Order: sequence, then C-alpha cells, then structure tokens
Amino acid sequence: MEYAAGDPYDYYADGNESGPGAPCEWPADWEVSFSLLPVLYMLVFVLGLAGNGLVIATVWRGPRAKRRAADTYIGHLALADLAFVVTLPLWAAYTALRFHWPFGSALCKLSSYLVLLNMFASAFCLACLGLQRYRAVARPLPRARPAALLPLAALWLLAGLLALPALLLRDTRLSAPDNLTVCDLELGGVAGPRAERYWLGALSLATTALGFALPLLLLALCYCGIAAALRRQLRQEAAKRRRLLRIIAALVAVFALCWLPFHLLKSLYVLSGLGLLDLPCAFLGLVLLLHPYATCLAYVNSCLNPFLYAFFDPRFRARGLRLLGLRRPPGPDLGPGPGPGAPGSGSSTPSGQTQKSELHSLATKV
Repeated sequence: MEYAAGDPYDYYADGNESGPGAPCEWPADWEVSFSLLPVLYMLVFVLGLAGNGLVIATVWRGPRAKRRAADTYIGHLALADLAFVVTLPLWAAYTALRFHWPFGSALCKLSSYLVLLNMFASAFCLACLGLQRYRAVARPLPRARPAALLPLAALWLLAGLLALPALLLRDTRLSAPDNLTVCDLELGGVAGPRAERYWLGALSLATTALGFALPLLLLALCYCGIAAALRRQLRQEAAKRRRLLRIIAALVAVFALCWLPFHLLKSLYVLSGLGLLDLPCAFLGLVLLLHPYATCLAYVNSCLNPFLYAFFDPRFRARGLRLLGLRRPPGPDLGPGPGPGAPGSGSSTPSGQTQKSELHSLATKV
C-alpha cells in the first residue's frame, strides 16, 4: 500500500508493522481519493502557477530602488512555491493512476527533490522575513537596507542540501502486490533491513524539525517582539494597532494550520514505527487514510501565499492590478504611505516616511 497519495517526501517506515512485533492489516485507500485528490492538485497547480507568477512579475518588474526590504524575500518565496507547483500535474497523474508512476526514475527524483526543496526554502524564507520585519519595527533604521544577497544564498544552499535525500534516495520500484511502479524512498544501498526503519524515522523527524517546528518557533518569537514594539510605537493609534496585530496573527496561523496536520500525522506514524508510541492498528490505519488530505492541505499553502500577500498588502495589490491592466498607472510614484488615501499625506522627514512604510508593510506574506 502507498501511504500518502503521491506525497514525495514521506519518510515512513515500510508500513508492515505499527511497532516491533505488532503486525497490522492496513485498510484499503478510499476510492474517492483517486478522483478527488487529482482534481485538488490541479486546482492548486492552476492557482499557484498564476498567483506566484504574478507575485514574481510584480516584485521584480519595478525599479530596484523602489523595492522594500521585504520584497526580495517575498519574490524568493514565490519562486520556491512556483518550483513546487509545476510538479503537481505529475503527482495528480500518479494518484489518478492509483499510485502508478509512468514518468521514469529521473522525474521521480527531480519532482521529489523540488517538493522537499520548496518545503525547506519556504520555511526559511518565512523565517528570514520574520527576522527582517522584527528588525524593521523593533529597531528601525531611517535609510539603511541590509544586503539580502548573502542571507538568500545561504537560505537556498541550506535548503538544497537538506533536500538532497529526496534526490539521492528516491527512485522507482515495482510494487509486488499490484505490479505497479511506485516512486518511493529506497535505502537498500545505505542501510540494512534492520537499520532501515531508523534511517527512515530519523529523516522524517529531521524534516519536521528543520522544515516546520524550528522556523515556526522563530516566527513566533519574532512576532512577539513585533507585537511588543507596536504597543510602544502606536499608543495613540489603538485601532490601527489592533488591525496590524490581527494581520500578523492571521498570516502566521495560515502557515501553521496548513502544515501542522501533515507533520503531526507523519510524526505519529514514524514514532509508532520506531516503537516510541504504542498506537492501535485502527488508529494508524486512520492516519494513513487521512494523510493524503493533510498532504493536500500542506500543498494548498503554496497557492494561498500570493492571495494572502495581495489581500494584506495594498501596495502589492495596486501594482498587481496595474500589471494586469485593471488599474490606470498613477503619477510619478505610487508611494508607500500609511494607509488608503495616503499618497498626499506622507511624512515630512525621510525617517518618518521610512518608519510608516515599514509599519504599513507588516501586512505582507508573514
């Protein structure tokens, strides 16, 4: 049985046992999954391709001098999401064919690598963006903009290295019960039968820790600091303060809620396979049945990101509408002003203008 409806970074144990000496009979996959999940994957593909493409065009089309410090991370976040969503038609076909992979070993490895690369790169982009927002709000600098080239290079290098197990260890193999070709993790060359379970468990828990738990913890700490700074800076603007704090809470919550079910179900199964949790077979069977839908929810985050950014950032929304020809170009400059109707009400000093722009641009991806 294939455990996760085409999920390409599913570092599970072999699935024949729920723990040492405890064989389980897994339930058959829900038939609706083979028709519903491919449709959902293709919907995420279409929305993610259009949305992330628009983000990249909007962020990088304008003059470099007019970009905010956060725009660079937003653009790279969209690039990571775009690299992932282009693989979704393959996984949709894989699921529709009842987990048969007809695309060959090379595409199995490359598609799996891009999915894992997206998970790490997206989490690291969000963490860097959270740190950048904290510096902008808690310790604002009037004009200085720290160079983002080195952090971005380190971000992509680390994400690429952490995703290497998918490129090196994923491969096609023939599934014995139904004679289908599956795209699966193969550890035969690096671990014996006894050690394979522990290698799989270590890889799975490491991806959860580095690609979800630690970035989310860093985001939570950054936004606690941002909230404290906003309370000091906006004492006379209670309504605006509450609005900004709601935006922050909503953006972090979307990231957490999209990925939490996937990592939670995967970790429960892995810990049971390692004998660290004693879970009944019926519960583990339900975990396997729900895991494809948790995976799909995690994938949805890649198409939601552009819409969240457009909804919460008026500056991006205006530029996107102009790029699509749905709004006339303004005068010489759009101006980042503090709110609707603000182009004519900017600050009288460069430092005041920069501070308002930084506070206003909190309404971004994270």
